[in-house]
Amino acid sequence: MYRVETSGESLQGLVRRMWEKAPAYRAKMEETGVFPDDIKDPGDLSLLPFTTKDDLRDGYPLGMLACDPKDLMRIHASSGTTGKPTVVAYTKRDLILWSQAMGDCLRIAGVGAEDIVQVAYGYGLFTGGLGLHYGAEDLEATVIPASGGFSERQLMLMEDLGSTVLACTPSYGLKLGEMIRAMDDRDRLNLRVGIFGAEPWSEEMRIRLEDDLGITALDIYGLSEVMGPGVGIECPAQSGLHIDDRLFLAEVIDPDTGRQLPEGEEGELVITTLGKEAMPVVRYRTRDITRVLPGTCGCGRKGTRIERIRGRTDDMLIIRGVNVFPSQVEVALGRVEELSMHYMLEVSERGGMNELTVVSEAAEPLSGEAMAQLTRKTSHQLLSLLGVRVGCRLERPGTLERWDGKAKRVRRVA
Repeated sequence: MYRVETSGESLQGLVRRMWEKAPAYRAKMEETGVFPDDIKDPGDLSLLPFTTKDDLRDGYPLGMLACDPKDLMRIHASSGTTGKPTVVAYTKRDLILWSQAMGDCLRIAGVGAEDIVQVAYGYGLFTGGLGLHYGAEDLEATVIPASGGFSERQLMLMEDLGSTVLACTPSYGLKLGEMIRAMDDRDRLNLRVGIFGAEPWSEEMRIRLEDDLGITALDIYGLSEVMGPGVGIECPAQSGLHIDDRLFLAEVIDPDTGRQLPEGEEGELVITTLGKEAMPVVRYRTRDITRVLPGTCGCGRKGTRIERIRGRTDDMLIIRGVNVFPSQVEVALGRVEELSMHYMLEVSERGGMNELTVVSEAAEPLSGEAMAQLTRKTSHQLLSLLGVRVGCRLERPGTLERWDGKAKRVRRVA
């Protein structure tokens, strides 16, 4: 298989290339009074202006391109829910580099050529399916391009073809695990590893996935604007996401001031790509909340490690003056054994303040009094973890929607 050098490029080389070939970013540099000669080494990273999703949208479709359009081989787009998507482009070298980066991530996760990888992420403009697909092929593993949905067929393929690795969103993994548990089918499966990403998920969700699927559940991180999946992944030690420092410079900033934060302090993750040809990004504000972890991982690997994503700044809810992330609700619900991990967040406005009602469901059918007791128990757990009193409504088992891809947890109600 043809491979390319994965050592990336220097920050100085990237900045010089952006100055010469990406007029939109050059204009941002000129506006802030920064020039290529001002960047001597990675310590000068903070001098450079940020890139945001609005910059990519303003440049729709290819205004941030840094190569000749004739060199493009593929277009992807983010799965934005409002307005036009953010378009990302790849040259031939970009695609090979992405496959190698994803393959390296899978190696860190303990996946090898002997594995059978069932990719249940969606294929298409979303980067998840094809990213995992070509990364697994880089390992020379066997790939089942199942895509999302058709859950009964997923389980049939899983059993008949002996899948050892499942790659999908944690929400979809939860749905499949629920089906396997109901069918009492787990002993006929060969699954050993799950690669879950595309949405934040909690340690409580990890426990449920591992119990239902009989696997080691690992988190993978990526975003279309930077490359796609493959930016970082957990190893089996499950103690943080390993970032490939050859290809990505990661920093954490104060989301309000933009100031770089020291190692160990929580803030917003910012990523700079090294070596990407078509649409590199400099100091891209991901909106994901994390921190750089100190020390060496238990697996012995050195290099940058970040904590699993706690949430996104643009997903944060302000409930009567208190900041609440959906992932915090998931943690609270996961601590109540009698609940399923399926939930919705209903946000309404009263007196100029947001109110929140958490809607979940019992794992098993219950009597009216037992359901009332479970509601009180759940409300106490939510108050304890969130620090603000929210509404709580429990439904019968199987009532709430199951998701084949990214879950849509928040809805506005009158």
